[in-house]
Amino acid sequence: MKVKKNDTVLVLTGKDAGKTGKVLSSDPKAGKVKVDGVNVQKKSQKARRANETSQIVSQVGAIDASNVMVVCPKCDKATRITYKEVDGKKVRICKKCGASLDSTPEAKKATKQAKSEAPAEAPKKRATKAKKEAKA
Repeated sequence: MKVKKNDTVLVLTGKDAGKTGKVLSSDPKAGKVKVDGVNVQKKSQKARRANETSQIVSQVGAIDASNVMVVCPKCDKATRITYKEVDGKKVRICKKCGASLDSTPEAKKATKQAKSEAPAEAPKKRATKAKKEAKA
């Protein structure tokens, strides 16, 4: 599963679409994640002892992992994830900027390697209206 605990994610679908939050827990077998402030459900809690009172408690429900997208901490954009192997470890990498999404020493090496391998982007030239009129 590409989403891990403590990742910041953007919810893509459902009643909470567009919200961002931190992943509280993930369940890879079921393919579910719990995101802080998303899919909040009310639950009645009955008093179990004489000195307790019954109450309604809010709790976070699980949503499918396919309905969230990881937000890159470097470029602050929702992104897909690619993997890169560094020193025998599998590291998650941002598709948009090439930054590592993991906070291990191997991940930091992957970010440095991505920066050195990425070609420098040439600025795009745009023809202005004045240039177009001059040509005509």
